[in-house]
Amino acid sequence: MIKPAKKVNERKKSHIPFRLNLLFFIVFLLFTALILRLGYLQIVKADEYRAEVERTENTTITGSVPRGEIFDANLKKLVGNEARNTITYTRGKSTSSTDMAELSLKLADYISMPHVSPFDSDEGRDITLRDMQDYYISTNLEDLNKSLTDEEKKLSGSKSYQALLDKVSEDDVSGFSDKEKIATAIFKKMNASYALSTVNIKNEDVTQEEIARVSESLGQLPGIGTGTDWVRVYPEENMLRSVLGGVTTEAQGIPSDKVSKYLAMGYSRNDRVGRTYLESQYESVLRGTKSSIETETNTSGEVINQIEKYSGSKGDNLILTSDIDFQRTLEQIAKDSLGKREGKNDRIYIAAMNPKTGDILGMTGQRIKDGEVIDDALGVFTSSYNMGSSIKGATVLSAYMDGVLDSSNNRIIDTPLKFRGSNDISSVFNRSGSIEMNDITALERSSNVYMARLAMRMGGIWDYTRDQTLPLNYNELIKKQREYYAMFGLGVNTGIDLPSEETGLKGTPTQPGEALFEAFGQYDTYTTLQLLQYVSTIANDGTRIAPRLVSEIRDTDPETGGVGALKTEIEPKVLNKIPVEEEALNRVQQGFYQAVNGSQGSARSYFTGTPYESAGKTGTAQAFYYDEELGRNDGRVINLTYVGYAPFDNPEIAVAVVVPYLPERDSERNNHENTRAARRVMDAYFKVGEFETDNSGAEETVEDIQSAANEAQNDEE
Repeated sequence: MIKPAKKVNERKKSHIPFRLNLLFFIVFLLFTALILRLGYLQIVKADEYRAEVERTENTTITGSVPRGEIFDANLKKLVGNEARNTITYTRGKSTSSTDMAELSLKLADYISMPHVSPFDSDEGRDITLRDMQDYYISTNLEDLNKSLTDEEKKLSGSKSYQALLDKVSEDDVSGFSDKEKIATAIFKKMNASYALSTVNIKNEDVTQEEIARVSESLGQLPGIGTGTDWVRVYPEENMLRSVLGGVTTEAQGIPSDKVSKYLAMGYSRNDRVGRTYLESQYESVLRGTKSSIETETNTSGEVINQIEKYSGSKGDNLILTSDIDFQRTLEQIAKDSLGKREGKNDRIYIAAMNPKTGDILGMTGQRIKDGEVIDDALGVFTSSYNMGSSIKGATVLSAYMDGVLDSSNNRIIDTPLKFRGSNDISSVFNRSGSIEMNDITALERSSNVYMARLAMRMGGIWDYTRDQTLPLNYNELIKKQREYYAMFGLGVNTGIDLPSEETGLKGTPTQPGEALFEAFGQYDTYTTLQLLQYVSTIANDGTRIAPRLVSEIRDTDPETGGVGALKTEIEPKVLNKIPVEEEALNRVQQGFYQAVNGSQGSARSYFTGTPYESAGKTGTAQAFYYDEELGRNDGRVINLTYVGYAPFDNPEIAVAVVVPYLPERDSERNNHENTRAARRVMDAYFKVGEFETDNSGAEETVEDIQSAANEAQNDEE
């Protein structure tokens, strides 16, 4: 009975070693497979995986180059570039804000940055509270995330970031050290960059010591580089500065309304581009060709190396039509005229052009603001005024074109006009009498009545009876008048090579008499530039030329860096030809000649004794003073204008002068700067009188002009 029990025990003992052996065998097989796999990875696949770990990616990015420069007609530099040392940063593909914050703190050991905070001063701050909060968040992101509530953690986008901002109090950032403030200023620049774009961290007052320190430590500063940047400089200071325009900063980048356009042209969002006027108009010429830089990034997206493949090329240069010395003289003439201001007169506009080519010889606007004279050259083509009788040449030619005026019916009696339901119309030189006039004498003496009668004819009314009504379709008449005036450039774009040109204000007529006032410049408003193009069209025998500020585009000389070879010569642009008989045009030109040289000419007193013969037309318009602060009209005023050209038989220069907002009452007004300034401009162009090179006879000429002003109780209207 004992033996069976023994056999059972022996069976149990024999199974245990077998299971252990099986387990050990399985473990052995697993370790063997693992060893074989490791051997395969380390021996067979070693090179492949090592390459994967060390893999880098090359991407080509572009860099900015100096813009083309701008020169006057005599190649004097008006807008140039100044090279400056710069510390740059190229953001990697996967670089986080935390990475940039850490890098900015490192870089703060090598460079100095303006870093006045809101806690240091109420004015002149370089960094804002928000800048400091942004930096604080990036350096404490993990802790701040832990402090968020469950609801806040569910937020996304701007709301999520705002929740983080709400966690950062002023106390958290008020104790920033100088190094942390510098790091904040650096981080602000870095944070504005896009992936694989290069921005300037510091490009002003970069010392050689800073360049050396950063250059020696580039290996510890991923994405940081050194180089040369450019900034716009203006050797002639504020001369024509507003017209020349401006360039955006890196922070501004591409204007928001032009992002799609510029990105399609290969621009980066932070590129500096022409922002206004000439810089904007000729952006494609001035921009140049960007440099090409091969950027190497590692698997973490960090920039580890940059190699310049193409250095880029500077933009082409603009050559203007203006002589900066003549421009300087124009500005001084305008300032001198403001010294004789009366009443609410606080500005003057002067523009001069070659009527045959459209070359702008000079343009200026000077204005008094807060007791100081400021530049308002933009007002030449952006501010409009009632111009008065200076536009009567267009009215006469409109009547010729409309078929209501010819040599057989050009005599009209100037007698005051009185209509039922409309304001009376009379000429300054004839308030009560009756004087027969033709088209030439009407321009010479500046007859309002003559122009009103021409408008009546164009509206179908040929006869006049005192106290009659005006049964005409005044809406259609004004529409027709405007169509004729547009042929001269009045009320339409002049075609100047500048953006943002204004075309003036067109009234909405409510009564027939307004069409008559339109005929002598008392209804619609025009700009000084439109007035200039109008008189240039008459001077140029009826051919309207687009005004232009740029005559040539030249490249840069590779050896001297100065103006190089001619690339494009900009030809004069003919806009239209006035469809009128040569005889009619000659009669208007003769009327302008008589206005300056005739015995009863409205401008004769101011051009007595000139060594050149000129023609022109004065203008006086009743208007309202527009108060910019109040945003409305505030009181009645008088605008004085003048248009003219010289020499009469072969014009080289046309001039327009506008002096707005003078006292309405004749007894309170002794200002004749419209004609006096025009005379001085022409004298300056021909270098005569006070503008002779040796200044001989200068005092006598000035006295003559001043004396003429005192004698000129003339017929300006």
